[in-house]
Amino acid sequence: MKIPRIRSVSPLEGKRLLVTFADGTQKVYDCRQIVHLERFRLLNQEAFFKAITVDPGGYGVSWNNDMDLSEYELWHNGVTVDSKDISGREGLESRLASNCA
Repeated sequence: MKIPRIRSVSPLEGKRLLVTFADGTQKVYDCRQIVHLERFRLLNQEAFFKAITVDPGGYGVSWNNDMDLSEYELWHNGVTVDSKDISGREGLESRLASNCA
């Protein structure tokens, strides 16, 4: 399967990203699995974490020129969320929190 490009990304509580792909699929990627790595330590700073953007063409997301994640990583290691179950970001946040408890 060809991985769709990224349409948008939103930072969530708990160092997670809500990634929306061009085909409408939404996945939550948990950055807690990478923040301990030297390359990603700056993500522990909340303001820096929230400064994420989608790369041109939707081939990934990045925080700066040295720190990025590919669409492949986000697609394969993100957890699919059903958009009909999401009532705004608050609804997603509560649902994710209950799944992690």
